[in-house]
Amino acid sequence: MKKQWYKDAVYYEVNVKAFQDSNDDGIGDFPGLTSRLDYLADLGVGCLWLMPMYPSPLKDGGYDISDYRDIHPDLGTLDDFKKFLAEAHARGIKVITDLVMNHTSDTHFWFQEALKGIDNPYHDYYVWSDNDKKYAGTRIIFIDTETSNWTFADSVGQYYWHRFFSHQPDLNYDNPKVQEEMLDIVRYWLDMGIDGFRVDAIPYLFEREGTSNENLPETHAFIKRIRKVMDAEYPQAMLLAEANQEPEALLDFFGDGDEFHMAYHFPLMPRMFMALKKKDVSPVIEVLNKTPAIPEGCQWMMFLRNHDELTLEIVSTEEQEYMLKTYAPENRMKSNLGIRRRLMPLLDGNQRANQMMNAMLFAMPGAPIIYYGDEIGMGENIHLNDRDGVRTPMQWDAGKNGGFSNAAAHNLILPVIGDPLYCPACVNVAHQEAVASSLLNFLKKLIQVRKGLKAFAYGTIEILDTGNVRVLAFVRRTADSVVICVFNVSAEAQWCLLSLSSYAGKKMRECFSGAGFPSVDGGSYTVMMEGYGWYYLETE
Repeated sequence: MKKQWYKDAVYYEVNVKAFQDSNDDGIGDFPGLTSRLDYLADLGVGCLWLMPMYPSPLKDGGYDISDYRDIHPDLGTLDDFKKFLAEAHARGIKVITDLVMNHTSDTHFWFQEALKGIDNPYHDYYVWSDNDKKYAGTRIIFIDTETSNWTFADSVGQYYWHRFFSHQPDLNYDNPKVQEEMLDIVRYWLDMGIDGFRVDAIPYLFEREGTSNENLPETHAFIKRIRKVMDAEYPQAMLLAEANQEPEALLDFFGDGDEFHMAYHFPLMPRMFMALKKKDVSPVIEVLNKTPAIPEGCQWMMFLRNHDELTLEIVSTEEQEYMLKTYAPENRMKSNLGIRRRLMPLLDGNQRANQMMNAMLFAMPGAPIIYYGDEIGMGENIHLNDRDGVRTPMQWDAGKNGGFSNAAAHNLILPVIGDPLYCPACVNVAHQEAVASSLLNFLKKLIQVRKGLKAFAYGTIEILDTGNVRVLAFVRRTADSVVICVFNVSAEAQWCLLSLSSYAGKKMRECFSGAGFPSVDGGSYTVMMEGYGWYYLETE
């Protein structure tokens, strides 16, 4: 089990530059993050996922990397990072970092050299064409801003390929030197002591004419090569795939247990929100039934929200329209094929709905992620550009700039939320730590409860028939633990009748409250719940 620490950790995604400013320049940094590690340890975080921390022109939130082997000067120095890493490990917190393998910034040394001429040794580090007709039919990901996957470079008289923004040229993995460069970068950070990588945009590494240029065999061959190096040299490290694909395609990224250790379960997340608005759990059941078994040693990563838009790429057109109409009534709430909003505003500020959704997330077969600030119900600023509306400064207290920074407001990396319902005066860590019924204290307890329920991290899942479309029920089971999970996705009280003949005579205990529940008498078991009610019922 020691090698599989990643299976039962609770993850926390942190935007370093928006978390805590230590030097009053208005930008969060590693010394600031280090100063808040006790908070994260108290919350119960097992692993931190760091958004990009590398030197970058920051045209895409740091996902446009200009140097893979250093720290962005705004965030501190390599020594600051090493100190942070040591302090996190001292508290039992693992650390994984974003690694963008698919592309670089156009300011990266490699690309600047590539622009000097086709004979330059770095020119072949990228994908070029004499015209923009190759790979026709490949979808454009950033449909709000890009009209082509090709951009013309005057200096060499050729087009370069980019699946994302035009300032992010794709690397050419058909060049063995690029593969070696990336393997050396992987070793560089793992030698420093990090615990793994969240690999961004992994489906797009290779290109082949006549294909979708996603999820190609060549991409999987290179992933296997990375994993082989890690297993041999860094056996405790973990690889997490960001692959926005259907469940069947996601299975490919686990390989035979020799590619990624973990992958995001993208298809589940929008269906959870859909079930909530429709008051019908059918979308969740449908996607769980379509979720394939994964190799031993692998794990799903589950989430409600993160730094990107709530993606609707892998739902039907009808479902897209429903979600956009329901959750993004204003145009500025939309981004590409998604919704750029935070969790609490998506739920109309309803704390009970928030608690139920998190409880459902934590019970799903996989490891859960909390996006920074969602543990206190932070708000959004839809008037900021791109996805910055959900990347605003963490709100620690009701003081200046929410306790994030002592800098003048106009010098902050992004403005603190000003909405009177979600501003720091109303939503902050200090206040919620002191209120027993707060969302923060709820999540602290939920994390502790999950840690004691190994069935959640390691168990099977069996969906139960409830006879009520507003109630989802399933059994999570290991050889020595059984937890029956029941969730009401509506605001009205509901009841259901579960067939539990396998557990006849068993006593029941509700894990979160510790309350005793009636024993299973015969084969039927009646469960009653208030609006957005939920239970983790463990057999004794």
